[in-house]
Amino acid sequence: MNTMQRLELRQGQSLTMTPQLVQSIKLLQLSHAELAAFVEAELERNPLLQEGEVPADAPVPSLADFLRAKQKAEAAGPRAIPGPPPSRTDPGQAATGQAAGAGHSELKPEMGDRLAQAVSLSEHLEAQLDLATADPKLRLLGEHLIHALDETGYLVEDLAELAARLGVTPGEAESALRLIQGFEPSGVGARNLAECLAIQLRERDRLDPAMQALLSHLHLVARQDFAALRKVCGVDQEDLADMLAEIRRLEPKPGLAFTPASVDVLVPDILVRTAPDGSFHVELNPDTLPRILLNRSYYTEVAKVVRRDEDRSFLSDCLQTASWLTRSLDQRARTILKVAAEIVSQQEEFFRRGVSALRPMTLRSVAEAIGMHESTVSRVAANKAIGTERGTHPMKFFFSAATGEGEHSAKAVSYRIRQLIAAEKPDDVLSDEAIAQKLKSDGVQVARRTVAKYREALRIPSSADRRRKYRIKA
Repeated sequence: MNTMQRLELRQGQSLTMTPQLVQSIKLLQLSHAELAAFVEAELERNPLLQEGEVPADAPVPSLADFLRAKQKAEAAGPRAIPGPPPSRTDPGQAATGQAAGAGHSELKPEMGDRLAQAVSLSEHLEAQLDLATADPKLRLLGEHLIHALDETGYLVEDLAELAARLGVTPGEAESALRLIQGFEPSGVGARNLAECLAIQLRERDRLDPAMQALLSHLHLVARQDFAALRKVCGVDQEDLADMLAEIRRLEPKPGLAFTPASVDVLVPDILVRTAPDGSFHVELNPDTLPRILLNRSYYTEVAKVVRRDEDRSFLSDCLQTASWLTRSLDQRARTILKVAAEIVSQQEEFFRRGVSALRPMTLRSVAEAIGMHESTVSRVAANKAIGTERGTHPMKFFFSAATGEGEHSAKAVSYRIRQLIAAEKPDDVLSDEAIAQKLKSDGVQVARRTVAKYREALRIPSSADRRRKYRIKA
């Protein structure tokens, strides 16, 4: 065989991931809050970008303004697009019955101010400490103990180790802790759950020997071993029920009353409204869209007077970046709208009847319907929300796999299971098999094991546990 080396020229096409293409992909998956932060930074960096419409009588910035903007951009460092947080919920595994307001979003200013003004647990306890004792050593020791409490109000550090670190005796540390345990909220300063409940019962004058025995055997309460509890406490069934009811009225984590609750307001990126003819109108939320324009008149004026090569290079970079950003934002908006319109089309029955009418829908089915890649649809669905007449839901809420036995959405089946259990009567608790039969009568073919799997995912106890709880309440 005759071999020889030779040069050949071949033409071909390939997709190159340019830096601007990578940035465009990142822009697609940002939430509106992250996008607003990025656009605001670009407005500060790029003098050719203008927020909103440029007034006709607006003065044209001078060369000095351009040079100041150049210095500010150089001081800001290289441009970077923030990466979005990891998705909390997989489209095929999202829990059914999510609250309409669940998700990431901006905190409204008035809510943030209200939370910022709340008194913390340590401040509340220190105010009581100032009134409780005038002994400087005891007050100093009490302050250390207060700051050693966790957010639930428990002392998580070993008291003996804390006393050794502060150079006091264990007895002095114990006295200071007893002082703290007498403060409000009742139960604060406890070292474990039993001590927390005991403090609250003692203040109510309900800590009798039987209750002390019950607190010493909380593991039996967790196992719901009522026969053993009656034996160790020396009480009958009626007295035990009263004691358990008393414990349920206590606060196991007293410090959480001073921890501001996480307030998330889910702002929709897409609005879905019902038209007069019964169809659905899908539009972008104008409140979440950044409005920026390329100020070409500014570019024209500056280009006439700029002289230095480095200034010309910066001006050219600003023009290129501004053009890219305006195009990318427009493409991002059209892509989101296209994906959202297909979601509404495939899940039309949800918008008419609710969660029980959710259909199985995957990223691939949406991507094939609109001629996009599956990864693009995934990026669009990340960190976005759709506002409907039935509440605001994360976009990934509408994606759900089908059940193994039929063409029903797993979320719709889970929602129906939750409804059936919520409507059951104490004397007619539904077993998993009974739930499967009720679903079958509604046209939903699911096996008993599938019902059990969805029920466990919803954190709903078994029929035996629910029946036992009904008996306890009775």
